[in-house]
Amino acid sequence: MKLTLGFSPCPNDTFIFAAMANGLIDCQDFEFEFVIKDVEELNQQALLETLDVTKLSFHAYAHCYDSYILLRSGSALGRGCGPLLICRPGFDHSSLTEARIAIPGKLTTANFLLDFYQNGCNKEVYPFDQIETAIAEGGIDAGVIIHENRFTYASHGLDKIVDLGAHWEDQTELPIPLGGIVGLRKLPMIVLQRMSGLIRESLDFAYANPAAVMPYVRAHAQEMDDSVMSRHIGLYVNEYSKELDTVATSAITHFLAKCGVESELPVMVEKYL
Repeated sequence: MKLTLGFSPCPNDTFIFAAMANGLIDCQDFEFEFVIKDVEELNQQALLETLDVTKLSFHAYAHCYDSYILLRSGSALGRGCGPLLICRPGFDHSSLTEARIAIPGKLTTANFLLDFYQNGCNKEVYPFDQIETAIAEGGIDAGVIIHENRFTYASHGLDKIVDLGAHWEDQTELPIPLGGIVGLRKLPMIVLQRMSGLIRESLDFAYANPAAVMPYVRAHAQEMDDSVMSRHIGLYVNEYSKELDTVATSAITHFLAKCGVESELPVMVEKYL
């Protein structure tokens, strides 16, 4: 069976999917076309239903919930891993509604969390990896950073205004759902269950054989320092990535409700037996 499978070039995703992409595990009778793009590009493609299985932001999932169902493995969700709102030193952030704030995409969870913290901001979309530079050079007043930028902003002389993920955790007492792997609801349930199982197997292989998958991760991480890459994987790949439990499901359901999703459709594929 041929399937299109989308994920980002970020280390957490390439770590999870490396074994599948490089034939290091038996993908059985599946044949994949891998589509590797920035998560906001994947979000936009999900709205068009162009990919069979894809990584997306949970904020984007709220906009295509009727078309896709969440797989049990591969998610980025946890505590202490949310996006940060940062600025130049000395910037007066007492009135954020008057500031020009860069966001990494309208459908990103980062954008939702900025609104959850401070609604009514004047937002401008930038590629996530250009936000630090835009702030440092004065092109923008502040910005919401994601991925590995949470490890590098201080080295660029920038200050944190607030940890938007921590704000979510304080307000909800739940882990923050960043992104998940979803499959088209029109696919047979057994296919979605088997896909979820393959993702779990691919991740288990990566944990057991890191030396075999890290060249693939490094190839897509471009200029990223190895220590930053390792910290990135350590933060965003965790037990929730292996399989979403009841706490994770509660957090995702609560998040989707905050995004306005009111549906009796199941959030997640049935457990594969």
